[in-house]
Amino acid sequence: MYSNRHHRDPRFTTTTQRQPTPVSASPSVKMRTYDDAFSGQKIYPGKGKLFVRGDSKIFRFQRGKSESLFLQRKNPRRIAWTVLFRRQHRKGISEEVAKKRTRRVVKNQRAIVGASLDVIKERRSQRPEAREAARKQAIKDAKEKKAASASAKKAEKAKTAAAKGGAQRIQSKQGAKGSAPKVAAKSR
Repeated sequence: MYSNRHHRDPRFTTTTQRQPTPVSASPSVKMRTYDDAFSGQKIYPGKGKLFVRGDSKIFRFQRGKSESLFLQRKNPRRIAWTVLFRRQHRKGISEEVAKKRTRRVVKNQRAIVGASLDVIKERRSQRPEAREAARKQAIKDAKEKKAASASAKKAEKAKTAAAKGGAQRIQSKQGAKGSAPKVAAKSR
């Protein structure tokens, strides 16, 4: 069993501190509060823990829960009840501040190079069938124009070939110079 020594040893005794009776403080006196290093909540005088790291940086914690999470190197931005998380996810912000009015962009129609504003409006108001017919007609005209230019090119080529003389063969520069004959491989 326990010896009497435990009852007298100050390490094993628990003392209860008497809370001071509240004195009516004037409203101008402000309490010095600190912010919890992990959760961001307020720490009132006489509450919380002070943690001093090896590099002499001071951290204050409101309760053991936040101290424990800090020492486990948890990220307060990922823990839902911390102030940082709530601020990041816009929780608890009053209605008027949370929803800002967004200005609507007014679209303005301007003329493009090669087409005036009247022409653009006229094209927009056309029925889809009429627009499709005009498109097909434009494609047909472009194809005819391309075919005509190709046939003209062919005729021009034929004319130049006839003028030169069809029997003459086109030679490369090396062939014209008279390149040296290939050397046969020698065996050892």
